[in-house]
Amino acid sequence: SSIINEHQLNINHTSTSSNTMTMAMLQWRKLASFGLLAVVVQFFCTADAFAPISTSRNNFLSRQALKSSLHAKKKSKNSGGGFGGGGFGSSSPSKKKAARGKSGRGDLLSTLNDDDSKKKKDKFSRTFVKSDQEQLLNDLAAKSAETVIGRAVASSPEYNSPDMDPFWQLLPSLISTKFPTASDGDLKRVAKMVEFSLGSRGLLEDDVILDRWRPHEELHAYMPGLGAAEPFLDPSQLALCQQLSENYEVITKEYEALLEQRFDRKGKDRFQSVTSMNYDSGWKTMVLFYNGHRIKDFPYNLCPVTTRIMESVPLAGRIAGFNRQQPESGIPLHSDGNNMWLTCQMGITVPPHITNDAGEDVPSAHIRVGPETRHWEEGQCLLYDTTYEHETYNAHPTEERVVLHVDFFNTLKMTKLEIDVLQYIYDMREQFMKAEGVAKVGAQVL
Repeated sequence: SSIINEHQLNINHTSTSSNTMTMAMLQWRKLASFGLLAVVVQFFCTADAFAPISTSRNNFLSRQALKSSLHAKKKSKNSGGGFGGGGFGSSSPSKKKAARGKSGRGDLLSTLNDDDSKKKKDKFSRTFVKSDQEQLLNDLAAKSAETVIGRAVASSPEYNSPDMDPFWQLLPSLISTKFPTASDGDLKRVAKMVEFSLGSRGLLEDDVILDRWRPHEELHAYMPGLGAAEPFLDPSQLALCQQLSENYEVITKEYEALLEQRFDRKGKDRFQSVTSMNYDSGWKTMVLFYNGHRIKDFPYNLCPVTTRIMESVPLAGRIAGFNRQQPESGIPLHSDGNNMWLTCQMGITVPPHITNDAGEDVPSAHIRVGPETRHWEEGQCLLYDTTYEHETYNAHPTEERVVLHVDFFNTLKMTKLEIDVLQYIYDMREQFMKAEGVAKVGAQVL
């Protein structure tokens, strides 16, 4: 799907047609450059995309909602990511601040408006018909507000207030244009995820709250209705795991080829500690996909089979790549706080057994998820749910442990449409943050 920057639209109701270039025309030009205008036009060109707007009250409320999102100041949340209290995909608050626009304001509106006292006069002389834009946006907002996603957004206590994140106010329109044939029934669970992200923690189900191994207070992205969960799942359920195991030898050779090219053209090691926790615990990753996207200038030609298999699943908004765990080190106990994702790890290089204090021959590397402990085997996959607390350790004194790590949307429990919509939301959130000047989006999404 095409990536679209979801910008705040600013409609200047006081400008006159005598202006050489109205603010509305300026916004449309910018929206067109980012692709949002094309999506809006596509939506209106779709047959039966809109039913007649029947009530003036709904039209008024939707118009007010749109205006709030157009003129709302971006509230600085306690997480950089912005999807719920802990950020969408992050269980810890971000310490980074968004870069400020030309006017010194840190909100997206100043960036979109190009606030600059020395701004040159626009060369266009064509007068924009403001009424057409007004009608288009009002109709779009009004119809979208009536959808299950629109109602979920409207359930927020901050709805239509300056404190509400403009991203959420624009989300119903974005989803309506991107998925015009999706019914409310199709998107019911997605809507509940939106409500949860906007603060409705009462949607947490008892099987989560009562499970001592799943720190529900750390959940920041949650979709109700996915059913019972378990720490480890049977990897034979997924074609991904089968394909990885069947191609273990090829994938290992591709990993070795990447090791030989581990430094990029600037001399930077491709193995990085993607979080401070990883750095402190001796875990480094050669990232092949970041937030579900390919990495610019990565030598995918050296790992075509690995890449093809990984791209056969809907990659989630974290990392996918080769993880190295140094000898006598481990990842401390934590949970990842998103019940829509699963993690698959296949052993690439597993250190040999060691002798414990009791004189027993035991595996040197393990992972504990909830109450269960498993060990990696070369060419075999472990499939697990990271909403459970989990930790790892490599007890071998001299040899490292290497696994291929893949985070992906839960294809066992979610429909293809739900996953498509969630991937779109994540893409939009990332683009929205970039538009606001967040230097490193990944820090908030992981």
